[in-house]
Amino acid sequence: MRYWLLFIVFLSGCTALAVKQFDELYGAAQTQDRIVTATSEQGAFYAQHIKPILDNRCVVCHGCFDAPCQLKLSSPAGIDRGLSSFQVYGRRFSEAEPTRLFEDANTTQAWRLKGFQPVLNERYQTDDINLQAGLLYQLLELKKNAPQAEDAILTADYDFSLDRTEVCPTIEGFDSFAKSHPLAGMPYGLPALSDDEFNKMETWLVDGAKMVALSPLNKQQVANIEQIEQFLNQPSDKQRLMSRYIYEHLFATHLYFADDPQQQFFTLIRSKTPPGQPVDRINTRRPYDGPDVERVYYRVIHEPATILEKTHIPYKIDEARLQRWQALFIDSDYQVANLPGYDVQVAANPFVTFRDIPVHIRNKFLLDDAQVFIMGFIKGSVCRGDLALNVIDDHFWVVFVDPLKFSNEGQATFLAEQIDNLRLPSEESSTASIFSWRKYAKQQKNYFKAKNIAINNVVKEDTASVDLSTIWDGNQTNTNAALTVFRHYDNATVVQGLVGESPKTAWVIDYALFERIHYLLVAGFDIFGDVSHQVMTRMYMDFMRIEGEFNFISFLPPEDRYKEMAYWYRGADKNIDKYIHEMADHAFFPSNVAYQAMIIRRNFMIILNNV
Repeated sequence: MRYWLLFIVFLSGCTALAVKQFDELYGAAQTQDRIVTATSEQGAFYAQHIKPILDNRCVVCHGCFDAPCQLKLSSPAGIDRGLSSFQVYGRRFSEAEPTRLFEDANTTQAWRLKGFQPVLNERYQTDDINLQAGLLYQLLELKKNAPQAEDAILTADYDFSLDRTEVCPTIEGFDSFAKSHPLAGMPYGLPALSDDEFNKMETWLVDGAKMVALSPLNKQQVANIEQIEQFLNQPSDKQRLMSRYIYEHLFATHLYFADDPQQQFFTLIRSKTPPGQPVDRINTRRPYDGPDVERVYYRVIHEPATILEKTHIPYKIDEARLQRWQALFIDSDYQVANLPGYDVQVAANPFVTFRDIPVHIRNKFLLDDAQVFIMGFIKGSVCRGDLALNVIDDHFWVVFVDPLKFSNEGQATFLAEQIDNLRLPSEESSTASIFSWRKYAKQQKNYFKAKNIAINNVVKEDTASVDLSTIWDGNQTNTNAALTVFRHYDNATVVQGLVGESPKTAWVIDYALFERIHYLLVAGFDIFGDVSHQVMTRMYMDFMRIEGEFNFISFLPPEDRYKEMAYWYRGADKNIDKYIHEMADHAFFPSNVAYQAMIIRRNFMIILNNV
């Protein structure tokens, strides 16, 4: 340990010496104002030549939380912020301070105080120094001087593994970095910039790397924002509860207006200030955390960064959308007794927070755009899907329970009775262990038993039957009624319809399952959380997947149900195998689907095509 401490002291001394030498050569570092008008010569050059290069060659790796060294090149703010050696995705024993661009600091200087280092020159602003003291230029030049063969297979010298150790150089230590990592030039592991691209980047950097902020909104965009903000910020308790529900489900989406010819994207946020005043964003770890203000306002802001496919969840706003929300949440006959608070045991559980909004209304809201919300499970608050995706199959179908199949009062009563069994990991902070698995397994078993009894009672009373009519048909118009998920390692796509050959598995999602997965993977997931939070999320998602699959298998003939599930889970983890064996008898609810012939394993999905 003593030698390790001496080594750290040695490195710190070397770093301090390098900084001092740079100060003597190029002047002390100081953040620069790089924003110019779009109509200026420098602004036009950035917009016409530099931004396309960054978007086409850089942003795919440097545009999300998994950007190497947190260097985001998708916006002027991210470029100016620079890099950090702190890895967002990591196994840590205590939660980390969030470093979300546009949220957790508002100025470049504030990011410097959080440990971010510049990639642009922040010393004397001369042509030569802008290159010599600019890390971005040095990385581009390193690649130009040592390009890889464009048609060759990359060697093991290039590490693209998700858990690779990142080396995040500063300009003061770049010479040493270049000697140790001669293949680390940018774009890493990809062909170098063309001569034309390199020359344009060099010209831009020599000139001080001037950039353009977002262009002003046009009159139509302003009018659209005013309309939705007015709708979401009405004073009644009913409207405020509706707006909270809508925000907690749409905060991760990119809104766009149907009548916007430019099709710009926008983000729904919480603000301390009402419409008509400058936005004062409320920044919390999760969208349901306490805002520390008496009144929350919901505001729409222009998305400030280049959109990446891996985080892009588009959601259309138009007059029909607002009318639908009005009909569902406001015109419906129900009362809001009291607005819920933000205590974690309340806010983290949607069945508690939104109990005053009838279940079928919440369910219809989700089903209206089921593809968007299923897509959120994959993209949501993260941009590396392995946490959510390594618990699902490579190809499966998703269908939903009709929101009007069972009585709304009965569903509401049932969910209220099951509050304890439906609690999510984000409601508590505890160490993930075998005890956590056992606790949630017990809760899930209790929930399955209760659901089985409730459905049996409904069937006995002849108030409803569980058959193919239980599956939502989209009211014959909504194409979200059936979805297909394709997964490739930690990437996945959600498309409408039952696409491809019959998959091995399928899910039937009811409201309670839909809501829990959203609050598990989207609203309640914290990428800056500790390893316990990550493990518990991964573990709980196993239960959610199994529940969706059990729901589907319940529509199969009784003699085939457990056999099918056993086939799916052959060779599974011993805890999952034990869990399935212990609960199989009471997990399947009774159904009245009439089959004309024996179902064989590879073709039993045909029942869905009859819906």
